[in-house]
Amino acid sequence: MKSDDQVKKDVNAELKWEPSVHGAQIGVEVKDGVVTLTGHVSSYTEKLHAESAAQRVNGVQAIAVSLDVRLPDDSERDDADIARTAKNVLDWLSVLPLKAVNVVVEDGWITLSGSVQWQYQRVAAKSAVRFLMGVKGVTNQISIEPHTTAGAVKSDIEDALKRNAQFDAKNIRVDVDGADVTLSGKVQSWTERDAVRHSAWNSPGVRTVVDNLIVTA
Repeated sequence: MKSDDQVKKDVNAELKWEPSVHGAQIGVEVKDGVVTLTGHVSSYTEKLHAESAAQRVNGVQAIAVSLDVRLPDDSERDDADIARTAKNVLDWLSVLPLKAVNVVVEDGWITLSGSVQWQYQRVAAKSAVRFLMGVKGVTNQISIEPHTTAGAVKSDIEDALKRNAQFDAKNIRVDVDGADVTLSGKVQSWTERDAVRHSAWNSPGVRTVVDNLIVTA
């Protein structure tokens, strides 16, 4: 297993290698495999890319992000402009029912609410607005309305995990309470962890996924 010093060195190198991130403005601290990113970035997009870059590094157990978004003057937009643009973008998304999602903007921070039937719709809504100019962050409060039984959800997820060649399904436990899924067990990487979560979210009727998976690499 990598030492904290080696993980820190690798995360710094990955941040400098990632072209969408100004690595010199980001501080990295590591303790027991947990990486903390500090400093400031020039957009919400850069913040997300910095987090993704850190996740790619082998040996990272968890990430705490304490990055401030400081928009350049030419990227500033008032909340009304951001809200209008976000609403127009969401209305044009073919994967969303019309007017299914509500938008509130405060100091550049977008909060989405409403309800949809699938997790991919919830993800699509957030993805559509997070790259808009002037956005400092997005809170996704869109709910998923369940339309299936807990037994069916558990069976669907376990079958999907068995079909996936990226990980060993025997190391993963799936518990379902209503429409809420809890994942536990061990995986070998953040990529494998994301794949397991994706499989769980793909089951119809899943409202929440609690990720208790442990990355052992």
